[in-house]
Amino acid sequence: MPAFRPDRALTMALSGILVDAGVNAMRHRGRAEARLKADRSPVSLADEEGEAIILRGLKQEAGEIAVVSEEASERGLPPQLPSCFFLLDPLDGTKEFLNGHDDFTVNLALVDDGAPVFGIIYAPARRALYFTGGQKAWCASPIGGREDLHRTPVRTLRMRTPPADGLDMVASRSHAGDEEAQMRTRYTIRGTKAAGSSLKFCLLAEGEADLYPRLGPTMEWDIAAGHAILLAAGGTLAQWDGAPLRYGKLETGLKNSGFLAKHPTL
Repeated sequence: MPAFRPDRALTMALSGILVDAGVNAMRHRGRAEARLKADRSPVSLADEEGEAIILRGLKQEAGEIAVVSEEASERGLPPQLPSCFFLLDPLDGTKEFLNGHDDFTVNLALVDDGAPVFGIIYAPARRALYFTGGQKAWCASPIGGREDLHRTPVRTLRMRTPPADGLDMVASRSHAGDEEAQMRTRYTIRGTKAAGSSLKFCLLAEGEADLYPRLGPTMEWDIAAGHAILLAAGGTLAQWDGAPLRYGKLETGLKNSGFLAKHPTL
């Protein structure tokens, strides 16, 4: 049976669903309240409502494909996963969202045989939509909701050739110092850009940075969409020992170890 891949029409439909969730999140901005989950991470009403919006949309547009979603997983992961499934993070960067920053996103990825093969990231506060299509990655800036998608220009994303005078690195605000120190043992780093959520992958894909190191753990739904977009834009991502980072790891509770995302020549 051929592997499932969204065509252009389905990609636009799924992108529209994520835009709807992002528009809903913006309605909560500045007045969002949160509770702490069992792992002590915050979850807001925007997370929960966004998840409901997207799950309804996925059921309508691609109901045959299983979905693993961050908030639903709090009730437990399935005992097994099919080879092809969606990974959903309805609000990546909840802390950024609650603190009034712009670095939060809505993430959807398709995993096939352990690898991310399709991804969409929507950054509502930036009105930036990133998505894959075939072997390419694209970016658009819809001004309104999903009705704007079909008339919004898109541009192709491609990682830049690493500059000869030093590399630019992206890192999370809370770990930038440790991660930069690690990278300076391998590369000449000329600057570090702090960013939240999966936007770090987007900065690489747009050619605004060359490296994204992550020392600490992440969850699979945090990075799968960004990983897919990075690959389509010509980048690579591997664990610190160079081994591929695989998805669907029920034995780890879908937790990843550290990784390095970069241009393939580095």
